[in-house]
Parts: sequence; C-alpha cells; structure tokens
Amino acid sequence: MAIEQVSQLFERLKQLGAEHVFCKQLAENDNSKQQIYLGTSFEALGRFPYGEVTAYPALSTPNFKAPLRLYWFNESTAEAAVHTQLIFYPDYPEVRLSGFLKGCALAPSGFMQPPKLSARKGFDGRILVFGISGKGDTFAYLAESGSSLSAELAALIASQADNGVLIDLTTPIGSAQNKQRLIQKLSEIHAGNPHAASRLNAQGSKQSYIAPNAGGYTLEALLGIAPNSESAPDYCGWEIKSYSDKGKVTLMTPEPTGGIYGEIGAKDFVKRYGHISAKGMYFSGLHKFGNVNATTGLRLELHGFSSEQPTALSVDGCIALIDPAGDLAATWSFASLLTHWNRKHAYAAYVPCRKEDDGRAYSFNSPVILGEETDFSLYLQAIAKSAVVFDPGTSLTIDGATAVIKARSQFRIGISQLAHLYKRLTKVELLR
Repeated sequence: MAIEQVSQLFERLKQLGAEHVFCKQLAENDNSKQQIYLGTSFEALGRFPYGEVTAYPALSTPNFKAPLRLYWFNESTAEAAVHTQLIFYPDYPEVRLSGFLKGCALAPSGFMQPPKLSARKGFDGRILVFGISGKGDTFAYLAESGSSLSAELAALIASQADNGVLIDLTTPIGSAQNKQRLIQKLSEIHAGNPHAASRLNAQGSKQSYIAPNAGGYTLEALLGIAPNSESAPDYCGWEIKSYSDKGKVTLMTPEPTGGIYGEIGAKDFVKRYGHISAKGMYFSGLHKFGNVNATTGLRLELHGFSSEQPTALSVDGCIALIDPAGDLAATWSFASLLTHWNRKHAYAAYVPCRKEDDGRAYSFNSPVILGEETDFSLYLQAIAKSAVVFDPGTSLTIDGATAVIKARSQFRIGISQLAHLYKRLTKVELLR
C-alpha cells in the first residue's frame, strides 16, 4: 500500500514530526548516478538541517560536503539512508544530494536509475517530497510518475505563485505568516515596556539577570527562547538581534579554526598578539578588511574569495588575520562558517534596545529592521567592503597564580550597513 493522496502524505509527515514540507519536480538527470540537483549557489543550504561542513580541495572537482540525516518513509515505517550528504560545488555553482539510496532498503532505488541520454525529456513526472523536523531530521518520499499522488502534487505546484527549484508545500521559514507572528509578538513586547532584566534558565524558567549583555537575554526570555549555541533561527524561523543606541550588533562569535591561534590556543595567542592592561592582557581592536590594526599589528584578509565572482569560493578558503611577518595568525575556514551563516541568518530581526533603571530593566523599541534572504557570499562581500568588521574582546585575567582566559571573537556590523547582507531590508513600526 502506497501513499496516494496529498492529505495522506501530510498526515504521515506530521506523525514523523515534520514542520516544513517542500518538494522538487525531478528530471531524468536527477538520478542515482548524477545525484539530485537542488539549486545554484547557496539556495538549498538554508533549507536542510545538515551537519558539519567539510572541505575537499584536493578532488578533481573541489567541493564542500555535509551529512544529512535523511529517512525514506512509507505509510507505516521510516528507514535511515545513512550515507546521504549535500555536496556544494562552488565552481558551477550548484548544490546536489548524494548517497540517498545506499544501504537503505526502503529507498525507491528502482525509480532513481539513470535513463539513456536519448530518452531524456526534462521533467518526467516524479516528484520528490521533503519534510523537515524541528529535531534536524529530513524525511523523503518519492511520488512516482503516473501516480495519483504525483498528479495531485503537480496540480498543487501549478497553483503556487513562485515555482523555483525547491517548491514550498507548507508555510516556509520567512513566510508572510511567520513574519506577521513575529511582528505581533514584538509589538506586544514593545507595548509592555520596560521589562525587568532576565533570562531563561536551562529548564525554561525566567530568572533575574543583571549583566552588560542582559538586553539580548531579556528579549530572548520575552520570546521564550532559552540560551543556546545551536546554529538555528530563534523564533518562527527568524534570528533575533537586539542593539543599543551605539548602533552596532554582533553577528557571529566563532573562534578561529586555524593559523597560529589553532596551534597554540587562545591563552598563548593573547600573550603573543595582545596588549597589557592593569588586570592582565587583552586582544582587542577594530580590524577592517585590508587594514593593519595599530594595536594588534594584524591585517584582516579574505583568502579564496573575489568580489567579482562572489559565489565561486575556494574550497580551502578562509577569513584570515595576517601578522607583520606574513604568517597566518588566525583563520576561520569557509567550511566552518557556511553552516552557521546560511541556517541561522537567512531571516533576521534587529530590535532597538534601551537600558533602563541602570540596567535593571530594558525597553525594546520601534522600528524593527527585518533582513530577508542572505547567503554566505553576501557576508563575505560585506567583509570586503568593511561593512562587517572583526572586533574581538578576548581577555586574559591574572589573579595571583591563576590565569583566566575569556575568548570572544566577534564579527560586527553597524545597523546602517545591514543592507549589504540581505536581498531585502525593511523597517517595520511596532504597534502599541
């Protein structure tokens, strides 16, 4: 017995825990040999909850690969296709799905074989459906050519206004509905100003919290967001960022993955490149692309990226700090940053925040800035234009015989520069 109606399909996906459903109409060259084409550049990378990205620069066709926790399912069970991965080929550029049949008895292998070149006609009636769960699982089902499910899905697709490579069948992240839910909630928070400084603990209970970074935690608590370090959006598919009247916001705080920093660690790095203070040492200072910072002596560069061809990344490329001797002081590989940026920042809300009562309360004001649709190439372009800067705040505090390191590698941007990061940027007035 197969799933033959869209209503049955959606009900089964709901049982599996899927929260977002989309599909792809397959062509003959979407098969086990040639892989499944998912889109150009970074389009597909924000859709799937993939794992850690690994760079393969030495292959004949250099690429990035990331594991995907994919399950084929039917009306009664689901089975993991443990070899599934996303492959991003920056030279083309394009993203493909690979390894999705191997070792999985439930996979529709018979319907994924490559036809003869002379028999190819484009779309062939097969429709591959994906369901994404909040736990990071991807569930897949193939509607076979000529089936009633395929015909019903084709009719549903034809009714959609935007038929891209991947076609939404349920409310997508960043949709008008989710945007409206976000604006409504932020309006409620705005109307209730000021709010006692707080944060949620690991159990989800609100507790008082007084600290320099309490503004962001207070807003997250009001939205029901527990502090976490996961590379996933915060609320209704939107990343939430608060900013003060200084007009700057921290985008990411990834520690370097290579260079001298990767070899000797944060403590010895600060001793080597930091400056002395009354309580210890600091590694700090604004680093802009192509310029030497007067305090650290380091220059911020991009290796393997060109603004003329922003999507054609070098697989072994990186963001780098170069010291006066020309050595790589610290590097952030593109592979290590790809996952975080595309999945977490595709849709972001920037909320103005004002400290009240000497930090015991905060107000969240209007207008809110909404950034929609970004990709990693825009982020790198913003660095090349000095819109995004590296602004570290790493400290090495000496207390007697004890040395305490607090690593904080911040990439920041001024609110006035946000247009460099998004395809659409709008200001929304909150209601009171």
